[in-house]
Amino acid sequence: MATRSMTMKSAGPVRRGSVWPWLGLALLAILIDQLTKVMIVRLFQYGESRPVTDFFSLVLVYNRGAAFSFLANAGGWQRWGFTALGLVAAVFICWLLRRHASQKVFCTALSLIMGGAIGNVIDRLVYGHVIDFLDVHWQHWHWPAFNVADSAITVGAVLLLVDEMRRVRRAR
Repeated sequence: MATRSMTMKSAGPVRRGSVWPWLGLALLAILIDQLTKVMIVRLFQYGESRPVTDFFSLVLVYNRGAAFSFLANAGGWQRWGFTALGLVAAVFICWLLRRHASQKVFCTALSLIMGGAIGNVIDRLVYGHVIDFLDVHWQHWHWPAFNVADSAITVGAVLLLVDEMRRVRRAR
């Protein structure tokens, strides 16, 4: 009988970690993103730029498109298309977080991506565009302006790549 109960215990579902810390990280990314956007809108006029260093400035610009203003002049449908895409991605990421809550790097990456996506969705719903304000430049070259949400998405994507490379290396 003791052997059977041990077998039944080990044959049960794999215990997963809690999803709440990951949702908390996503919420933190959303809050930092939205607070920085509120501050920049209050302190800057549209198009105003203030140098911080020789290669970095703060500037208030609006992005009606996606990354790097992709589809910014598409006629308006992109606001709702990118909003829907962000919401669908957030639901899918929640599902992934529930299934893999014990995988720290993977869930950190997904949480940052979800937080960034929702941060930009909030902008699209409230303002009709995304507020960008971080401007990296060198001499006459400017990286397209971005925001904290974009940074969270980028860091999350890099972490996903790192996590996958580690997973592949361990499988060898």
